[in-house]
Amino acid sequence: MDYAQGSAVAVQFRQACADCNFKDKRRVRSLIGVLDSTAQALAQSDVVRSQAGADLKLWTDLRKLWRDLTRMQLSFWDNDDSDDETGESESTSQEASLRQVCMSLAKFTRNLVAGVPANQSRAYENEPDMRRLLHFYTSWSAMEDSESVATARVLTQALSNTVTANDTLVASLWESYMNLPEDQVVLLRLLGSPDERTLLTTLIFILNCIHGSKKRTQLLTKSNVGVRICIGLLDNMVRLHEAQEGSEGAKAFDVGYAIFTQFIEGGLVPDLYKKFQIPKEIVTPHQTTLLKLVDSYLQSTQLNATAIQLPDILHTHESLGSFLAKRFFTLSNYAQKAIHRSLGMVPPSKNKLTSVEDTQRERSSSDSTSSSATSSAISSPSPVMPCDFPQELDVMLPKVCEALVLVTQCIITICLEAEEQQTRIEEGISTVVTFTNLKNYFIQKKHSDVELLHILDIFLPRINFGKPVNADGTPVSTSQPSVGESSGFSYLKRDLVRLLGVLSHGVKSVQDRTREAGGLAVVMNLCVVDERNPYLREHAIFTLHNLLKDSPENQQFVDSVKPSQEWAEDGTLKSRVGAVRK
Repeated sequence: MDYAQGSAVAVQFRQACADCNFKDKRRVRSLIGVLDSTAQALAQSDVVRSQAGADLKLWTDLRKLWRDLTRMQLSFWDNDDSDDETGESESTSQEASLRQVCMSLAKFTRNLVAGVPANQSRAYENEPDMRRLLHFYTSWSAMEDSESVATARVLTQALSNTVTANDTLVASLWESYMNLPEDQVVLLRLLGSPDERTLLTTLIFILNCIHGSKKRTQLLTKSNVGVRICIGLLDNMVRLHEAQEGSEGAKAFDVGYAIFTQFIEGGLVPDLYKKFQIPKEIVTPHQTTLLKLVDSYLQSTQLNATAIQLPDILHTHESLGSFLAKRFFTLSNYAQKAIHRSLGMVPPSKNKLTSVEDTQRERSSSDSTSSSATSSAISSPSPVMPCDFPQELDVMLPKVCEALVLVTQCIITICLEAEEQQTRIEEGISTVVTFTNLKNYFIQKKHSDVELLHILDIFLPRINFGKPVNADGTPVSTSQPSVGESSGFSYLKRDLVRLLGVLSHGVKSVQDRTREAGGLAVVMNLCVVDERNPYLREHAIFTLHNLLKDSPENQQFVDSVKPSQEWAEDGTLKSRVGAVRK
């Protein structure tokens, strides 16, 4: 039955093409009717599609129809300059007629090629015409019309079906698109569509093109067009993040997340992050969005990992290790210097103001520093000293702190997974053949965050049960907004102290280095409630526990500290620990 139906589809299509005359409205309507009915028949099964495609004359007629439609459409666009009412009415009618033919022909082609490689190969020669028509239907004026938007969506589906799961065709199309002039890249226009259904179709198209191919994914990080596409993808991820669950927008977000998963698992995040750099900017919005996606990916895989997936996950962690360590150095150093400037204080061991350029120069130096040199660079957090420098609030500081929170959370997730895997190996229940303990890597590479925690505790007065207070416990004046109210500073102290707790767990060298850097006092001062840092107190107590466990030296230091008053019922000291504050 399906074989006969496939042959009938071919015959109907060829007859409609033979009778077609774009200047005859009746014949155009007849063509549209045949295209719509045969498209429905083609959607039924692969057998119908294969049998229809076996008629070689069908492909000749299809090629001619796409070519003629493109010519008619281009001719119409070039000559559409009628001013009189009759001419305008005729023009509108012809425009609608051509749009209907394009929509119906795109549906026919989309259904004809779906899942049939032989049909895909024969239909691929129509790709230039489909792309030219899509270029028009994604123009600014066309995107204002709902019917044109729908036509663009079906054209995109037709292009996607033509190459999907056909590696030869995908490779050809993708390389071609990555080398087109930017004004001809229809993907860029489609990513700017306000229609969520069109956006979903576009993201599926992109995912189908790069899925399982690191080479094609890499092209997005190497070519100018590819980077522009990635920027468009990130902009849409931000826009779609709050889309209602189950909506087209939410589905588009999930597909976009799957696209960036290809970057993460392919080890391409460092390359992509670098492409988003802007001269003299320490961090850019697109870099921050990329870090959010990496953080989400790491947390998701930690929760849902299976034994089969674990080796690949650990390999992905390893590919991110160096990148995250460098980002931590850069962002942490910048934040410390910016905070010192904002307080009008002299940074420890510094007697001049620093800039973004200074930080970037120091980054290149710190990246090449050996682990032993890094360890020796840790020093006690010296008291910040007043100076004659004017207070200088860095407007980039909230964004830097926001990115630093994300990087810190990524490192925490990787370290926790490494610690768990090490335990499984020691217990003989791990199936991983090779394993790099990234917790040890970060211990060796990471500068102490004690200095940053120390200065943050001065810079960002804690908010106790909704009321901001100064470091000495006195209420903050409400006459001026606190700089710490920016959302960019949220969770920073909490995550930094949590990271210190993870790294110090069962590692005496970290315990000793923290004590020598004055970190015990800093951590003790963080055992308080802070509305800006939910669960800060709990994480600080946990970190203090890890710093004291099996460390007589650290225990002796804490025993020597005597609180000035007793603990209050809410879990905080009634007065700050005077002996601890330095």
